Amino acid sequence: MNQPASSQRLIALDVLRGLTVAGMILVNNGYGESFAMLQHSRWNGMTPCDLVFPFFLFIMGVSMYVSMSRRGFQPTVAVIRKVVKRSVLLFVIGLAIHWLDMAVWGNPLDFAHLRIWAVLQRIALCYLFASLFALCCNHRYLLPTIVGLLVVYTVILIAGNGYAEDASVNILARVDQALFSPGHLYTKSPVDPEGLVGTISGVAHVLLGFYCGRLLVTRSTMEQKVISLFVVAAVCIVGGYLLSYGLPLNKRIWSPSYVLMTCGLCSLLLALFTYVIDGLACSPRCYRALQVFGMNALALYVCSELLAIVFGRFAVSTAIYDAIHSIVAAPKWASLAYALVFVLINYAIGHLLWRHKVFIKL
Repeated sequence: MNQPASSQRLIALDVLRGLTVAGMILVNNGYGESFAMLQHSRWNGMTPCDLVFPFFLFIMGVSMYVSMSRRGFQPTVAVIRKVVKRSVLLFVIGLAIHWLDMAVWGNPLDFAHLRIWAVLQRIALCYLFASLFALCCNHRYLLPTIVGLLVVYTVILIAGNGYAEDASVNILARVDQALFSPGHLYTKSPVDPEGLVGTISGVAHVLLGFYCGRLLVTRSTMEQKVISLFVVAAVCIVGGYLLSYGLPLNKRIWSPSYVLMTCGLCSLLLALFTYVIDGLACSPRCYRALQVFGMNALALYVCSELLAIVFGRFAVSTAIYDAIHSIVAAPKWASLAYALVFVLINYAIGHLLWRHKVFIKL
C-alpha cells in the first residue's frame, strides 16, 4: 500500500460520485408512502436520505481541486469566464426544470410561482464562490476560511432565530421572503432548504471537500492519502457530534454541525473507496454500474428530474407503480421497488452514454 499514487486514484472519486447521484435519484423518486429512512428529516435530526445532497457538494469540492490543480490554479480571464458561465448554466437549468414542471401542467406563464432556489441553484452558487476562492486566494487560508464561514453562519443562526420553525421570525426565511415573494420559495418547511443565506454554510461544505482533494493530490503514497482522509473524517464526525449539542443537525438550515458530520462521513467513505478501489485495485465489475452514474453525474440527475416530470404528467409513474403494487402488496416496499426501477431506467441511459464514450459536462 506504499506505492505512489497513479492517475487511477480518480476511479474511487467517480464511483463515490456515482453512488451519491444514484442515491439522489432513489430518494427523490419514491411513489406514495416511503420508508422513513428514505424521507428527509422534518426539522432537527438526520436520516440516510439527508446524506445524498451534502455528499454531492463535498465530492464537487474534491473534484474541483483535482481538476484545477492540473491547470495550476491560474486565475486567467478565460478560466474565470468559464467558471461564471458554468455557474450561470447550472442556475438556469435549475430554473428551467421547475418551469417545465409548471408548463407540462398547463401553467407555462405562471412565473409568479417559479421556484428560485433549488438543488442546482445551490450547486451553482457554491461552485461559483468556492471556485473564485480556489483561483484567487492563497490556499494557506483554506482552513481559516472554512472555520470563518461556519462561525459567521453560527452567529447568524443564533442571533436570527435560525432554528425557529416559524418563517415569520427565522432569519433565513425572512431574507428569502424579503428578496422574493412566497410563491418563489419552497413551501413544505418554514425555511427554503436551498435558500440564499444557507449558501454560506454550503460554500464551507464545498471547501472542506476541496481540502480533501488537496490531500488526495499532494500526498505522495496511497497510505498517506487514505490515512489523511480518515483523520479528516474523524475530526469532522467528532466535531459535528459535539457541536450538535448546541447546534443540532439540521438539513433544512444546513447547520454547521450538519456540515461537519456529513463531510466527515463522506470523507470516511472516500477513504474506504480509495483504499479498496485504487489501493487494492479491485475488479471493475464490482463498481462499474456506479462508475457509469459518476461519469455523467449532473447530466443523469437532470435527466432524472425531467423524466420524473414527464412520468408524472402522463401517468407513466402511476402505471409502473400499479404494476409493481399488484405484485408487492406493502405500499412502502412497492414505493421502494418503484424508486429502484426509476434508478435502473436512468442507469440504462447512463450506460448508453458511457458505452459510446459520451460524457456531458454541465
